[in-house]
Amino acid sequence: VQLQACGGGSVQAGGSLRLSCAASGRTSSNYNIGWFRQAPGKEREFVAAIRRSGDSTMYADSMKARFTISRDHTKNLVYLQMNSLKPEDTAVYSCAAAESYGSLRDRIANYWGQGTLVTVSS
Repeated sequence: VQLQACGGGSVQAGGSLRLSCAASGRTSSNYNIGWFRQAPGKEREFVAAIRRSGDSTMYADSMKARFTISRDHTKNLVYLQMNSLKPEDTAVYSCAAAESYGSLRDRIANYWGQGTLVTVSS
């Protein structure tokens, strides 16, 4: 399974961005997908995850009111809609695929993709 995140960029505080995670590979649709972020000098942080079926999602507490994860199986894409962005949301955002849905909250995944940089200015 190959994963590629895109859609990052620079935005002012209060703005929105939608990230996309493109999953390729014969069995990519069979995996649960998570979004993560890593700010400079900090550890990787769980952001959100969605089940392979798309019928269940989970979020980090600090982001659940502002971020929404969704999935389009027809396009093999997983989205992360980010609203009301804050400077502290600045980080490299990446996606990962896991056989275990629950493991994603513990930052455990089978496959990791390259990240996309999100910069939020005040």
